[in-house]
Amino acid sequence: MKKDLRFERLRKELEGDLYTDTTQRILYATDASAYREVPVAVTRPKCTGDIKKIIAYARNEGLSVIPRGAGTSLAGQVVGPGIIMDVSRYMNRILEFNGEEHWIKVEPGVVLGDMNKYLAPFHLQFGPETSTANRCCMGGMLGNNSCGLHSLLHGSVRDHIIELEAILSDGSEATFREMTSDEFHDKCEGDPGLLETKIYSNLREILSDPLNADQIRREFPHPLLKRRNNGYALDVLLETDPFTGNGKKINICRLLAGSEGTLSFTTSMKLNLVEIPEQKTGLVCAHFSSLQDAVRANIIALKHKPAAIELIDDYILNCTKDNIEQNKNRFFVKGEPKIVLLIEILRDTIEEIDATASALESELRGAGFGYHFPLYTGSEEISKVWELRKAGLGVLLNIAGRKKSVQVIEDTAVLPDLFPEYIFDFERILDKYGLSCAYYAHIATGELHLSPLLDLKDPNDIRIFHSLAGDVAHLVKKYRGSLSGEHGDGRLRGEFIPLMLGQHNYELLKQVKHVWDPHNIFNPGKITDTPSITDNLRYPTEKRKRIPGTTFHFPEEEGLLYAVEKCSGSGDCRKSSLMGGTMCPTFMATKDEDKSTRARANILREYLTRSEKKNRFDHDEIYRVMDLCLSCKACKSECPSNVDVAKFKAEFLQHYYDSHRVPWRTLLIAYLPRLSLIGIRVRLITNMVTDSSLFKRIVGFSVRRRVPSLSKTTLSGWHRRRKEQDKEIRDLKGTVCLFADEFTEFNESDIGIRTIM
Repeated sequence: MKKDLRFERLRKELEGDLYTDTTQRILYATDASAYREVPVAVTRPKCTGDIKKIIAYARNEGLSVIPRGAGTSLAGQVVGPGIIMDVSRYMNRILEFNGEEHWIKVEPGVVLGDMNKYLAPFHLQFGPETSTANRCCMGGMLGNNSCGLHSLLHGSVRDHIIELEAILSDGSEATFREMTSDEFHDKCEGDPGLLETKIYSNLREILSDPLNADQIRREFPHPLLKRRNNGYALDVLLETDPFTGNGKKINICRLLAGSEGTLSFTTSMKLNLVEIPEQKTGLVCAHFSSLQDAVRANIIALKHKPAAIELIDDYILNCTKDNIEQNKNRFFVKGEPKIVLLIEILRDTIEEIDATASALESELRGAGFGYHFPLYTGSEEISKVWELRKAGLGVLLNIAGRKKSVQVIEDTAVLPDLFPEYIFDFERILDKYGLSCAYYAHIATGELHLSPLLDLKDPNDIRIFHSLAGDVAHLVKKYRGSLSGEHGDGRLRGEFIPLMLGQHNYELLKQVKHVWDPHNIFNPGKITDTPSITDNLRYPTEKRKRIPGTTFHFPEEEGLLYAVEKCSGSGDCRKSSLMGGTMCPTFMATKDEDKSTRARANILREYLTRSEKKNRFDHDEIYRVMDLCLSCKACKSECPSNVDVAKFKAEFLQHYYDSHRVPWRTLLIAYLPRLSLIGIRVRLITNMVTDSSLFKRIVGFSVRRRVPSLSKTTLSGWHRRRKEQDKEIRDLKGTVCLFADEFTEFNESDIGIRTIM
């Protein structure tokens, strides 16, 4: 009780929101990873002052804070037992923009896609573009050091962060930016009582030590590898003027990129922008019969200076066949290719694109690689192909059976020239475990997303999950690659950082963490002191639960529960109205997590797997989250996993009403056509009653909602009276069928009449 009172006092001090109820805590217990930890509270700060108060509260109470944007992280970065700070709801403003100097200053909750929409009229964009661009937040991109499809051209967030403002663990504010050596040393010699001074001084001490420098250069991933996100970027800071005399200014922002919110809490960031290419675009969709042919073809394709090369395999292509949205984007696929490489070409003219594509095809065919090389230059066609590629993770959850595509070794990166040998060794590891694997990749920059098929409810597969991760970590180390190319370490890969970077360097990372955050407030258990990757997995491993007696047919192997678990948490349902599409209208209107498709799947899964009640649907928490679902079915078509929440809601309500009486509101809507048939006989009285506040309160409607009034006549009645005239029209014009639903029949018959007239 005392703890609740303390939270109550904090709630009153905040301008934003604070929740400690079970529902909100469950909804923020997962992200797009395989992990689940229920936080002690959820906050949605509105300003820097709120963030300071929450950090101070956490420090005083011995709690932690976990920064969160859209919650699309794949490695469990935003899962934890502390206080969630969701910046996506309020801290999502564009603060300043300078088109001439090509920079923009934003709060961490700004969505990448929305920001690029804002920049488009100025012919500018933020370079790194992730597949989650329509919902991911800039704070999350900074925390993960995200890359994207065009990292060959634009690199990662680390390459574009100019300056950031942050709250340190003691509540003080700091601004990090590019500095000369003299400015850096001045910072190191500042007030020794300031945490900021200690941070700079510690970095100088670590990176000035020749032994440390040697170990960093020896053990960190290869410096030519563009995608490398293991640990803190000490290797990047080392190669600057204060430590090498190379004239390159130091910027601590580059250390914070990829730090996963474990060192400070970012309140704003100043970002470099790039011009939108005015060149023409072509996309070659090269088909291959084997993975080895494709990875060797990638090396050849790189010589032709492409803007991007992406790899998708037959697992993904086959999954798109049954996906309503992505099936329309398969027009470029011929036959049953094992692999397709999407090779984007930017040139000044279409003729140059044609020439490059022709030369590329000729060289690949000459080397014996590939059998079909269609070229597309239309923007609509190219956009559809990229949409299919971006849907890769989601559609993989449509694979039938208990074993599903699992994120565990999905973020490895090695130099592209080493890919053929690396893939050969990797397939030997898969053979060792008898596993199948889906491949999709940013192959131009050495990033390979490998998704083995495992059942994380099966204790044996969980053991494989762990040992497979260890085997692949050793393999990546052999090729001096990075276990994380863009998705970050999080809960998933932190355990293997001592192996990947060496124990000496790992101790340096722990030292950095301790100096920045001595009380372990910021997102503990990520990067350093990470628990085992098998701790706190999303699914219980006890006896499997099947939901008996469902009203609808769920053909999946484990019925309704399996269908619900197809939601990966990728957050496609969190896109804004600016991004197009329909899913999810209630989230678009409110920006609240509990109004999203993902939330409805999460709350249903939680109680179906963990409820102790005989009727596991009998929970008001599920009812409240499901209540605002409009049953529009947008999720069934737009969700890459085809999650059908409208069907789930109908199934849930049937079971819920088995334990509770059906509300008057529901009965009224269900029998509306019959009631309207009676009410229209005394239309004026009916309209007066249904429009009254008393009626709305009794039935359960909001008093602010307008109940549709009954029309003067029904559509069918009007049509019968005009039967002869309608016959003449039918004879002259042919037959038109008009479906008259109950609203057109009783409430808006004038629309139907005008349509017929």
